[in-house]
Amino acid sequence: MKRIAVFCGAYEGNDPRFVAAARTLGQILVSRDIGLVYGGGSTGIMGAIANEVLKNGGKVTGVIPEKLFKREVAHRGVTEFIPTTSMHERKSIIYNMSDAFIGLPGGLGTMDEMFEVLTWAQLGLHQKPYGFLNVAGYFDHILKFVDHAVDCGFVFPNCRDMIMRDATPEGLLKQFATYQPVQLPHLIDEADL
Repeated sequence: MKRIAVFCGAYEGNDPRFVAAARTLGQILVSRDIGLVYGGGSTGIMGAIANEVLKNGGKVTGVIPEKLFKREVAHRGVTEFIPTTSMHERKSIIYNMSDAFIGLPGGLGTMDEMFEVLTWAQLGLHQKPYGFLNVAGYFDHILKFVDHAVDCGFVFPNCRDMIMRDATPEGLLKQFATYQPVQLPHLIDEADL
């Protein structure tokens, strides 16, 4: 893996373990020579992981819509900065640049980004590793919802199996290292999109 996308919050949240996990993940990415691709902000968990990667000599690519440039206080010190015209373009660029995806704690935007990438995997558009860094059980309710959707017949069980999860960056990246793509029913042909 050369680059991992990290979707996370523009705020720190109310548990210091969220930021601590982001910093630890940033250190590990640099130690493994893996670049960070993220939403381009300088605040919250986004800022924490970007600053940690940069502080340790790693590469950071920030991707942010021009309209959010001031609102999210775009990080001016990233290695590469890519402005976009929309949120969809942001997600597409992050997706295309990345070899895997990690969700750290965040709000609705983080959920949107994570579930769009998961939906693309479900549709067979990619087979890249995907997981939640489930710090302090932050994603427990989301994971229970996915189980509920499986139980109700809206999500294939093997789609749920695509979602790796661990409470530590080390554990999640260990799963990524041994990742085998989940075999899914062919729902669509990429040429149809």
